[in-house]
Amino acid sequence: MRASLILLSVFLATGCQTYDFEEVAPLAISQTTKNRRVETRKAKPNLMLLVDTSGSMTEPVNPSLAACNPGGVKCGAPSNPCDTVRCPTRWSSLQDAMQGFLTSSASIARFGLATYPHLGEVVRNDCGGTAGLTVALPSTESDDAATLETNAQSVNAQLQAIRNHSADPKVKTPDGGTPTSVSLQFLGAYEPLRSELRSNFVVLLTDGLPNCNPDNSTPYPSPNCRCTLSNPEFCMSAPYSTLGCLDQDGSVTAVKALKDKGIQTIVIGFGAETATGTGTDVLNAMAREGGFSRSCAQDADCGAGDTCDELAGQCNRLFYQAANKEQLAEALRRISDEVTGEDACVLRFAASERPSAEELVVVYLDEERVSPGEDTWRLQDEGLVFLGSTCERLQRTTTADPVDIEVRAIQRQ
Repeated sequence: MRASLILLSVFLATGCQTYDFEEVAPLAISQTTKNRRVETRKAKPNLMLLVDTSGSMTEPVNPSLAACNPGGVKCGAPSNPCDTVRCPTRWSSLQDAMQGFLTSSASIARFGLATYPHLGEVVRNDCGGTAGLTVALPSTESDDAATLETNAQSVNAQLQAIRNHSADPKVKTPDGGTPTSVSLQFLGAYEPLRSELRSNFVVLLTDGLPNCNPDNSTPYPSPNCRCTLSNPEFCMSAPYSTLGCLDQDGSVTAVKALKDKGIQTIVIGFGAETATGTGTDVLNAMAREGGFSRSCAQDADCGAGDTCDELAGQCNRLFYQAANKEQLAEALRRISDEVTGEDACVLRFAASERPSAEELVVVYLDEERVSPGEDTWRLQDEGLVFLGSTCERLQRTTTADPVDIEVRAIQRQ
């Protein structure tokens, strides 16, 4: 609704005195009414982290750093490990990002952890897929903060315990190939991840191309075998004539099978191999079939070098890409926002709708007017923020017991 208040020029005469009023520009006032039904008491989602612990995770994040090339040789191999203080690796960066995320977001979901390939305590297996859960989902249906925080702490402890490098063969370090499809298949058989009471997600974090599928449909010498190994000649002889070939079809089929079971797969690429070329194609295909793609309303939502398909509401790069721990932390933050939904205690305004001042806002909860205050609501930078017992009231709502919010806001123009 729009209205205009116009002050016209007026001439008044009283006795011998005259007063001239100059014309004043019209004052435009627009009003926005926002309505929301809040039903926030939803079961917390299951969030199973499937983390790539292949040998390439010990590669430096930025190999151009002088500290990553001691003696003129790039570090990262077991015989030449990186000093992660001066040359962060993919694994050390992942550990830092995950520690911050799992500490600050411990209660947003029911966390679990699986790593791949399987890291044995004494004998390493180059291609063994996930053979068991590192941390299971919470054993009870309770979503209380203590239960969720305990599981998140266990996940973080297990990730931190995998060292970037160790001379002790009993200490787990990243090693082996990238058996993505068989590891996804393992999670598909994990019954707690198929809950009908809550949303179920697998967060696949990988730095390389999927391989290690013993049932690969295009083994060497098939012309469709794309060797993923550092030396292509390795793919010419068993067992790597099968295990070394790119496993795009198997991985895409695996995420689709998860989706058919009600489990969405969120794909994060971490490393140069996933940022361009075949890596982008494979992870895009997995994100598309996994049922969880990056959403957008405009190009700016997709970041530098990417654009938004506004009709589809998706970025053209469907998976999350991170080049360092800061970008990985941001990807994890965005994912947590997506899987947990909007904050019940924050009502955001578009720039054109934002009220000019708090006194120009009227708020109704279930048709009862609520005045601003430290226990009700305030107009802040992020929008209209509900506080104290009012926020708690909104957070307790359910589908059976919702709260209707009506906000009337005026903008001076």
